[in-house]
Parts: sequence; structure tokens; C-alpha cells
Amino acid sequence: MFNNKYSKTLTVVLILVIILIIALLIFFGIRVYRKYYIKQAATDAVDQFKNMLNETVDEPTEDNNLILNDVGPQIDLNTLYQDTPTTDDNDDESGTGVTYMGYDVIGYIEIPETDVEYPIIPDYQGSINALNVGIVKLYPGNDSLNKPGNTVLAGHNYRDGSFFSNNKRLEKGDKIYITDVSGERVEYEIYNKYETSTSDSSYMNRDTEGRREISLTTCTDDTTMRLIIWAKEV
Repeated sequence: MFNNKYSKTLTVVLILVIILIIALLIFFGIRVYRKYYIKQAATDAVDQFKNMLNETVDEPTEDNNLILNDVGPQIDLNTLYQDTPTTDDNDDESGTGVTYMGYDVIGYIEIPETDVEYPIIPDYQGSINALNVGIVKLYPGNDSLNKPGNTVLAGHNYRDGSFFSNNKRLEKGDKIYITDVSGERVEYEIYNKYETSTSDSSYMNRDTEGRREISLTTCTDDTTMRLIIWAKEV
């Protein structure tokens, strides 16, 4: 009888172990697939954006409809994690025609030190959906890049090398490049890096004295803090 009970217990434990292994394989499989699927989609979007810029240079017109509306709603940090993006107030007919995961591409970012090259998408009303799939322009609330003042770009830290996962490796002096819809590629140099609380938004609306600067924001690996990087035009 003892052997029978022991056998049943061992069988149950074995089944549970098998289920756990299958669950882990599925979990990590989804993560790997998601990482490479998004990376491929991002690469395709950046390539399309580059092709669009090349075609615009080859066929200049008096009004090429590429300069996006410089006026839009300001992003309230408290609305950052709403569920659904709202685009009614940003229905801009001057879009590039290049889309990524259902969002208009307004430029792309390159960080050579961490092998980052992703399209930049706008964030209408602070939708978490945009943050889940790309590098998002959080502030100011318009579709312009490389303008005087501070431009805030946000990306998730999935701890897998995608998006801003490796921002912790960046140091002062490292370079960041932003290309906008006009084709201008601006070089920025990191000059400040720090961690702050998730409720701190002081880095967003800061005075750059008319200089072109960017701020990158992401979560720390343990998600308890935010990692902020400031960079200025070289």
C-alpha cells in the first residue's frame, strides 16, 4: 500500500513538473518570438522611412506634405497608462505614409552603443499600447522631432536587449541620432544619466535655453525607478 501511495504521489509530481516545463517553454518562446518579430517589423518600418526620405529628395515639390503639425495637446504624465490611443485631435493629413504597428512613423532613433535602431511613433493621449510596441515621443505633445527645447522619448525595458533595455549601459559622451521627417539627422551627446522615482516628471518640461535636447526615459531592471538620460545636440 505504501508503494502504491508513493507511486501516485510521484506521478502527480512528475505531471506538475512537466506542466511547469511546458509553461516555461511557452513563456520564453513567446518572448523570443515577440522580440524578433518586433525587431523585424521595426527594421522594415525604418527602411520604409529611409526610402520615403530618398524618394522625397529625388522628387522635390513645392509642398511635399512632410512637415507635421507642430501644434498638439500636451501630454499629462497622469494619462500615460490609458488603455486606448485617441487620435481625433491629431488627425494630421501631412503624415509620412509610413506606419509601424498601426502608428504613424515620425522619425527614427539610432544608438550605436546599444545597437538600437527603431522607428519613433507619436503618443496620442498617453496610450500604453504605443509603449508596448515602440519608441514613443511623450513630450511635447506634437509630431515634431529635432526642434528647439526638450523632446522626451520613452521605451520599455524588457530586459532582453530590445527598445531601451540596455540604456543602463550608456554613459556620458555616447551618441544618439534622431532622423526626422525632413531627413535631418541630428547628433546628440549624452551629458546626464540618473535614476528617479516613477512619479517624477521634472525631466520632461525643462529649460534648455533654446538648445535642441532629448531625454530618454525607461524603467530600471527592477521596475521600481525610472532611468533618465539627457543628451544635447553636438
